[in-house]
Amino acid sequence: MTEPTGTSKDDQEPTGGKQSSAEESGAALAEQRARGGEPPREGEVEQSADRSADTSPEGGTRLAPTRERRGMFGVRGTGDTSGFGGLTLPGYAPAPAERPYGGWFDELADELAEALDRRGIARSAVRQITIDRGEITFYVERERILELCRTLRDDPALRFELCSSVSGVDYSAPDGTGTPPVRQPLHVVYHLLSMTYRRRIRLEVALDVADPHLPSVVEVYPTADWHERETWDMFGVVFDGHPALTRILMPDDWQGHPQRKDYPLGGIPVEYKGAEIPPPDERRAYS
Repeated sequence: MTEPTGTSKDDQEPTGGKQSSAEESGAALAEQRARGGEPPREGEVEQSADRSADTSPEGGTRLAPTRERRGMFGVRGTGDTSGFGGLTLPGYAPAPAERPYGGWFDELADELAEALDRRGIARSAVRQITIDRGEITFYVERERILELCRTLRDDPALRFELCSSVSGVDYSAPDGTGTPPVRQPLHVVYHLLSMTYRRRIRLEVALDVADPHLPSVVEVYPTADWHERETWDMFGVVFDGHPALTRILMPDDWQGHPQRKDYPLGGIPVEYKGAEIPPPDERRAYS
């Protein structure tokens, strides 16, 4: 018996080829420019607040590249004995994409926009669409994340039935500074999978460190239960409406969230022996 190898959307171009971004739009770049398209510039608002006439959901503000990262663990001077003191990584932040995106991304963006219209959800719920390394990311307003997930799961043209991961990232500088500072540095990332159409997408929500709240999506995706607990434990993101938002890796009485950039490195007592590991900048230098 021959197993089925396709879906109703297999005639569309697969991902993996050239996709659009602020720097490169593949073969369609000349066509975009001929129609009056302009290259994105950082700090530019992609679409106005009045989005009633928009035909696609993308929007948001173009971000400047993040700061260059030097060394590891935020160490300065000669105290770093890790071997990574000379590491230099350039700053990088993928910018909002330009139409056409390529592959099935254009179809997906249109179907999502139409699904939002049918449910009475403003298209501005999606603040920005970015395509980078063959993957599409929708930046979502935090108040709309639950409605958007329900739409992505239930709409027949979308059918993202599985949330495979919820995780966090803190884009703050290790010493609490940054040039320029990162606005809303605390991000939550959702990976969704459509088993019906064999598609994967990312959702991303940006939060202020002083107000790290957003709605839980457990009622839509039960698989997010422990993922949200781990994101709360490690990053301090409060998922409002979660059935039991408690520690999952650290002890219940632990203070702080270990993967936040403002969390101290080293210097944590090893309780069962009473020892203390000094932070990297207080270790001996061997040079």
